[in-house]
Amino acid sequence: MKPKVKSPLLPEVFKIKKLLRRLNLHTVCEEANCPNIGDCFSRKTATFMIMGDICTRNCPYCNVSHGKPQALDPQEPENVANAVKTLGLKHVVITSVDRDDLPDGGASHFAKVIKKVREINPGIIIEVLIPDFKGSIESLKTVLDENPEVVNHNIETVKELYKIVRPQGNYERSLKILKSIKEISPKTISKSGFMVGLGETKEQIINLMEDLYKNNVEILTIGQYLQPSKNHLQVYRYYSEEEFKEFEEIGYKIGFKYVFSGILVRSSFNAQEQFMAMNK
Repeated sequence: MKPKVKSPLLPEVFKIKKLLRRLNLHTVCEEANCPNIGDCFSRKTATFMIMGDICTRNCPYCNVSHGKPQALDPQEPENVANAVKTLGLKHVVITSVDRDDLPDGGASHFAKVIKKVREINPGIIIEVLIPDFKGSIESLKTVLDENPEVVNHNIETVKELYKIVRPQGNYERSLKILKSIKEISPKTISKSGFMVGLGETKEQIINLMEDLYKNNVEILTIGQYLQPSKNHLQVYRYYSEEEFKEFEEIGYKIGFKYVFSGILVRSSFNAQEQFMAMNK
């Protein structure tokens, strides 16, 4: 059964959208048509999506626009930092579209945003949700050099469905990026997440979880895939809350430090709570 979500038609939502438009900013909450937008915006939380709203990749599950991206906005680092200050955030999540058109995949822009956010918001906890940078470890190092507290790269789906779900991605390449996070920066919390409901089997899900654990992932998020439009991949099946609970239990048995599993779970949803749970 398709889950019900909180209506985004709330006064706080409009206030945040007005702020974002004034600063020429984007959020993955809006671009990806996230089911939790009403909940998050009402609590003054958002996941900022930098480097524009047009992705160089065209994954058939994703609602973000595909095409030729615009030039990077030199004011974006300061605009993000000011938005964080205005919202009074203590934990911010920063992600991006894939920018395969840039030599470093946008890593240096990530670094500029992290630096400016920390400069204007001392004491802020910064979490970044990064693309695979085409497997470039140098690009990953560029981001890690700015010491974000959490680095997330979503694996998105099981190995067997990669060619369908992420045709321009690569399963092993994503695992390489995840493994390298802790190898380069042992103090950084590593994180990944994936969707279910695309036709995977339970055995494939467990194999994926084991692969993530073997590649140094500490926080794991698991959520139900929801079809953004009729032009996207169809939902193969809806999982029950009991099944998500079982995945959570399996995750802890495998060894993850924190597992957040549920129908409407997305990698950045309750990110601050996840971080706090890791630092009790």
